[in-house]
Amino acid sequence: MTTLDILPEVTCPPTDLWSDEPPLESDLHLQQIIILLSCLELLWQEKNDYYASGNLTIYYNEEQLKKRDFCGPDFFVVLDTEKRPRKSWVVWGEQGKYPNVIVEILSDSTANIDRTKKKILYQNTFRTPNYFWFDPNTLEFQGFTILEGQYQAISPNDRGYLWSEQLGLYLGIFDRKLRYFTADGQLVPTPQEAELQQRQAKEQILLEKEQILLEKEQERQAKEQALLEKEQALLEKEQERQAKERLAAKLRELGINPQTI
Repeated sequence: MTTLDILPEVTCPPTDLWSDEPPLESDLHLQQIIILLSCLELLWQEKNDYYASGNLTIYYNEEQLKKRDFCGPDFFVVLDTEKRPRKSWVVWGEQGKYPNVIVEILSDSTANIDRTKKKILYQNTFRTPNYFWFDPNTLEFQGFTILEGQYQAISPNDRGYLWSEQLGLYLGIFDRKLRYFTADGQLVPTPQEAELQQRQAKEQILLEKEQILLEKEQERQAKEQALLEKEQALLEKEQERQAKERLAAKLRELGINPQTI
């Protein structure tokens, strides 16, 4: 019998697992997740070293599989990883990486769990550096960062925004939605807003070009008018000169010296 024959059989938990999350509770939840995801994708369109998703199961241990005790944040971001489609986030298949940022969208049925059980899970097991929750109905908004192993509330700035050092962005409420803001307080646009801004910018450039062309045309017309007026003045002088010559000629015919008059 060889040494290999007496080694215990090693079984590894699967890594290709489908997400097992329930449907979203409302259109507000869906809209909010889409905003968080699409804005970040637009802002980070040149980046390929992160993964962001919403309402997707995170599998983090084998015992969790047996108990079917799954956890699927409404929105989460993992940094320093490969940006590619996934069926779920399987921690043991992702080099042990947990989310760097989690956002839960509160509802009547989940708010208590999000504030207690999930907060403890994200703090003690996930060790997720930034955790936020937001209620799209009441606009309750809170954020936490881990300090010495415990979540501490993030203090808002003078506009009520909460800083995420993981994202390098503020999160704050705008038009009753949770949105991103840059370090200098600029709203990160949605793809639709960015498209509108680009269209408006192009229209503004076109208007400015048309205004420049109009001003040049007005300048050309003014020069042309000045030239016409100058030509008219010369014509009138020439007509006056010709009239004087005709008068002088008539006087000379009558034997009168025009210069004596």
